[in-house]
Amino acid sequence: MAKAILIVDDNPNMSSLLSEMLEVFNYASVRASDGSEALEQLENGNFSMVITDMRMPNMTGLELLERVKEKYPKLPVVLISGYSVDGDGVEKARAKPDGFLAKPFLMSDIEQLLNSLL
Repeated sequence: MAKAILIVDDNPNMSSLLSEMLEVFNYASVRASDGSEALEQLENGNFSMVITDMRMPNMTGLELLERVKEKYPKLPVVLISGYSVDGDGVEKARAKPDGFLAKPFLMSDIEQLLNSLL
């Protein structure tokens, strides 16, 4: 198995589904329910990628993206959202995501993402 992918989503059903999809492609995953937990996981683990929801309480996906890129600039970060993306918010962010997934996503979307970034 490859290194783990960190999934950050406050919806446990979504993170579980994404985890199962990653298993199909032989990737392990670790789940965090918010940005603070994700930052703790990053301190203690070895991850190949972070996939984070954009809308979460306490810390948005964009805020997490910026924090991750400050500390781990080469670690790919992918944003996911079920809402129309505020392009202006993403454009104004200091750090740019390495990828984006719109919900609902397909297995082929996950496969393409993994192939392009890992």
